[in-house]
Amino acid sequence: MKDTTEHDPAPEGPANFLEFAAGRGPHLVRTAFLLTGGDAHLAEDLAQETLGRMFARWRTVSRMENPVGYAQTTLVNTFLTHKRRRSSGEHVTDTFSETPVSEGDPALRLTLLHALAQLPPQDRAVLVLRFWEDRSVEETAAILRQRSGAIRTRSGRALERLRSVLGTELAELAVK
Repeated sequence: MKDTTEHDPAPEGPANFLEFAAGRGPHLVRTAFLLTGGDAHLAEDLAQETLGRMFARWRTVSRMENPVGYAQTTLVNTFLTHKRRRSSGEHVTDTFSETPVSEGDPALRLTLLHALAQLPPQDRAVLVLRFWEDRSVEETAAILRQRSGAIRTRSGRALERLRSVLGTELAELAVK
C-alpha cells in the first residue's frame, strides 16, 4: 500500500477556503463599502455573496494564478449585478452608525462617501478600483471587462462628476 501522506499535496478543500476568506474578507468588505457609497450592511452582503460564489468554485479558483484578483472581480460584478436588479431600491443615507473613523476628518470622509454614492455604479466601480484599490488602468479594465481606453475615459468623466458633486458639498462643509 502506498503512503500518500508525504508525496501528495494537501487537498484543495474548505480549510484553504476558510484561510482565504478570513484573510481577504475584511478587505472585500472595505472595498464593497466604497462601492456601495457607504452602506455597511449592503457591503457585508456583497462580500458574503462574493465569498459564497467563490466557495462554490473553490477547487477551480484555488488553482488560479491570482485568486485575490478573481475575488475582486467577483465583488465588482456582484455589486454591478445588484445595482441592475429592480429589487435593489434601497437608498443610502448619511447615517453611518457602524462606521469607525480612526483618522482624518470625519466630515470630509462622510462628504466623500455621500458624493461617491451619487455617482452611477460603473463610475463608482472605476474610481474605487483605480484610486482606492490603486489598480492600474489595465487591471481595472480586466476586472470590468472593458478596454483600457474606455477605463481612461470613464475615469476622467467620473472624476469630473465627483468634483462637481464635491464642489458644492465641500463648500457647504467649509461654511460649517
